[in-house]
Amino acid sequence: MQGRLVRVRSNRPFFAARVEEFVERRLERMLRGVGWKEWIDPYTGYGSERMLRIFGRVLLRRKHAKIGFDAAFDEFARRTGIRNYVTVSAVDAEFNVRVGDQVVRGVSDRQGYIDIRIHDHGLRPGWHTVEIFTDNSEPALAPVLVIGDDQDFGIISDVDDTMMVCWLPRILLAGWNAFVRNEYARQAIPGMAHMYRTLSAEHGGAPVIYVSTGSWNTHSFLTRFFKRHRIPLGPILLTDWGPTNTGWFRSGAAQKATYLLELAADFPQMSWLLVGDNGQRDPETYSDFIRFAPDKVRAVAIRQLSPTEHVLAHLSADVPTKTHADAEIPWVEAPDGRGLLRQLRTIL
Repeated sequence: MQGRLVRVRSNRPFFAARVEEFVERRLERMLRGVGWKEWIDPYTGYGSERMLRIFGRVLLRRKHAKIGFDAAFDEFARRTGIRNYVTVSAVDAEFNVRVGDQVVRGVSDRQGYIDIRIHDHGLRPGWHTVEIFTDNSEPALAPVLVIGDDQDFGIISDVDDTMMVCWLPRILLAGWNAFVRNEYARQAIPGMAHMYRTLSAEHGGAPVIYVSTGSWNTHSFLTRFFKRHRIPLGPILLTDWGPTNTGWFRSGAAQKATYLLELAADFPQMSWLLVGDNGQRDPETYSDFIRFAPDKVRAVAIRQLSPTEHVLAHLSADVPTKTHADAEIPWVEAPDGRGLLRQLRTIL
């Protein structure tokens, strides 16, 4: 069945975004002129028994084989975070998503991002793959987790400083980690992977959805990191760091809050364990969500950063105080996954 064309482009943006689009269009035109082709970077999506939400990005890359300096640079980039950010997007690219016999056409945004919903998909609960392709690209397989209507509990987790040592607010350190440091040197927070595996198994295979202020460019790295550290795989919802309709940069905290509201609407039967850390704004974001939808939150678990981590992250040893939005919602804190799990197993 041929679906209708779905445009995911936003309204008239802030002037910085228009400048960015102007540059992107001319760069795209130049690279297409020298033979660069479209390709799809697929991200992990999610869905219910009625709806799928598919993510990805339409990019450009060279078609010919890489030799000499190009090959050496690619090998260096493969071992460091720099490759996550060296991309050229296809602006307003038309794409197709195939789910079984259904094909839905859409148009990416000005950075090539795909975020599209497909209804009446006919897939059963569990993991599936869908095809994303353009008229000029090879198909890419995007994983998607369909959550059954009978599932009433799930986990929503932050990533940076919750699952993985990051210290993201330190701009220089974040840049070193992102662009230079070998990704195999990244450290997992002790006990967190075991905590998620245990809670998921004890609650009927409860899904884990990761919501982060990190860039979409890190999606592939995070997937490899999760597999390497036996962290349960799940949809990873990230942020476009570029200019928006209203300002220079997108607010990561606001984007995270938006994802929470969307998940609450997409899965009205579910309540969630919200997991984060006290290094950024997770306690405030989760408290705001509890005030809005207390029936959607089963408990909150906050990983406590050490004084050293707070100094590295904020140049201050002051540890934020607890933020409770509703005394009836269980709220636990501990420095690692083992401490959190001990408390959570008594209340979930």
